[in-house]
Amino acid sequence: VQLMESGGGYVQPGGSLGLSCAASGFTFAGYDMKWYRQAPGAELEWVATISPDGMMTSYRHSVKGRFTISRDNANSLVYLQMNRLRSEDTAVYYCNKGVDWGPGTQVTVSS
Repeated sequence: VQLMESGGGYVQPGGSLGLSCAASGFTFAGYDMKWYRQAPGAELEWVATISPDGMMTSYRHSVKGRFTISRDNANSLVYLQMNRLRSEDTAVYYCNKGVDWGPGTQVTVSS
């Protein structure tokens, strides 16, 4: 199993960023996919989940209405679109499938 995130970077408060996660080594369309994040000095926290068919999504309260998780089963990709970013969204963002993790991508929100 391989998961590889991309799309992180630096953005001002109120801005947007889109993350991608390319998956390989398993039957992508058969699994929930999740995004987690870890801020400096903080514990890892769950951000969002998407069902195998993409029809069901769930979000942590603090990102609901600002972040959107989606997936492309044909190309084994999962996305996290992040809008109206806040400084407290600064973290390393990780793509997850069960016990499998990507290396993470840094998102920094600062003026």
